[in-house]
Amino acid sequence: MPNALEISNLTASIGDLQILKGIDLAVPFGEVHALMGPNGSGKSTLTNALMGHDAYDTSGSALVGGVEVMGLPVHERARVGLFEAFQYPTEVAGVSLRDLITEMIEVAPDPAAASERTTQASGLLEMERFMDRAVNVGLSGGEKKRSEMFQLAVAAPKAAILDEIDSGLDIDAVREVAELVEALRDPTFGVLVITHYSRILRYMNVDRIHVMVDGRIIESGGPEIAERLESEGYASVR
Repeated sequence: MPNALEISNLTASIGDLQILKGIDLAVPFGEVHALMGPNGSGKSTLTNALMGHDAYDTSGSALVGGVEVMGLPVHERARVGLFEAFQYPTEVAGVSLRDLITEMIEVAPDPAAASERTTQASGLLEMERFMDRAVNVGLSGGEKKRSEMFQLAVAAPKAAILDEIDSGLDIDAVREVAELVEALRDPTFGVLVITHYSRILRYMNVDRIHVMVDGRIIESGGPEIAERLESEGYASVR
């Protein structure tokens, strides 16, 4: 059985500057992995390269459910089953969350199943009060991240990249977002949580942690890695 996400020897550069230097990483279906690293280590570049940002020259492989996505346009990567929750979700004035979700249902491979997921997720995440408001407009940081998790549930991807979803959140909101990720955990997709800090991982049952420094994965292991980084900092793995 293929993994939800499997990255092999992925490189990315801008001009003469090589940022990713051969990334190997696999997230099986049903698992939640975390990617940690200091500022400038390449975490955001990895997200951008996987999602098809055209600023980067890339090589290597990224399989989503066994399907190669490198070289595909962004919308095709989404159709294959790759999803990103943003560090800073964009406000979309004039478009209600209901309009967005309706469009997502209409373009889904199985609209009936997507509609059923929407009903279930709306109840689980208590989203009805946001449905007729413009997407992310006037929402708190935690509410925006809740909306992102709702969209994840409706999209039902194979691999979800959660890019610093704890950024800008207070302690209570971090706990809430972590609990939402756990509530949505499902054997049909895998999750890669990208973060600087271990605090969000305290509220999640993370299966594996990967540490990135200077464009490379230098260590992978269990939750004990986050505990060590919390006490010793990234100097311990440099």
